[in-house]
Amino acid sequence: MERKNTKLKRNPEAVAQAILPAKTIALCSHVNPDGDTIGSTLALRLGLQQLGKQVDVFCQDKIPDNLSFMAGADAYLTAEKAAPRYDLAIAVDAADGARLGTSEVLLKCADHTAQVDHHGTNPCYAESNDIDPDASATALLIRELLDLLHVTITREIAICLYCGISTDTGNFVFTNTTPEAFRTAADLLEMCDLPLAKMNRILFQQRSKAQTLLIGRALDTMTFEAGGRIAVIALTQKDMEDCGALPEHTETIVNYGLNVEGAKFAVMARELDSEHTKFSLRAVEPYTVDNVAKMMGGGGHELAAGCTVNAPLQAAVSRIVAAMKDEMNGATA
Repeated sequence: MERKNTKLKRNPEAVAQAILPAKTIALCSHVNPDGDTIGSTLALRLGLQQLGKQVDVFCQDKIPDNLSFMAGADAYLTAEKAAPRYDLAIAVDAADGARLGTSEVLLKCADHTAQVDHHGTNPCYAESNDIDPDASATALLIRELLDLLHVTITREIAICLYCGISTDTGNFVFTNTTPEAFRTAADLLEMCDLPLAKMNRILFQQRSKAQTLLIGRALDTMTFEAGGRIAVIALTQKDMEDCGALPEHTETIVNYGLNVEGAKFAVMARELDSEHTKFSLRAVEPYTVDNVAKMMGGGGHELAAGCTVNAPLQAAVSRIVAAMKDEMNGATA
């Protein structure tokens, strides 16, 4: 995979050097949190606590129910409950500062800033940056950082790391799955006797009633563009309300579109209000969606990205689909 930003590189030493002198540390997960940002952040929190650091964890949004079993998930705060100042603020798995939502203010107020991330669109917005777009998950970089800091990998830390790796690789089936991801997961499993079957059921099989209803509603809305090569799901605020669904329940729904035979792109649009629409975008090789997302002010990976468009639902969908058609015409299939 070609890196579009030559400044992006693994640099755990830089983040470790920022951590060592810091006494108070704020760890920030991105908005609409997923398994990688939560697992990575909580693993780092446990590791830093071993080193005697005072650590607070922050996220703008609610932690999804299927991730709340990880140690420390109940410790998350919102930015308004932060201490007046921190020696160091670390962004975890956030492609840019805006991806932190209200937690971004912590990076602006801290004495020093660092980040650990694996998104190819990352602009290196912190003082110390450990970024590798070739890493399957940020959790892999956190494991490397914890080893560098001589942290003991406990069972609680291992569970958090495994959750990050497994969720960002789609339970080890996405194209971003690497030998490193398999080796690290196997190492964690062997070291700490992880409850694999239990975790996989919680992470990948178990769904709430609201999420199940929302999937049905989403499939009803699915339409196709470009001769079936672009699958589009569009959910209104009423759809969400009728199903009793929360934003976290939309996670992974976009994959239903991508799994349709012949689909090369998938769009999952969610109406935020009359003038704003949130998107999850997916593609299969050789096509990509990170440029589409970046064009709309978002970011992410080549095959999985997201953005928010300042337009009503249908108008926003039309803009995204048009951009995907341009991307399709420019790619070599």
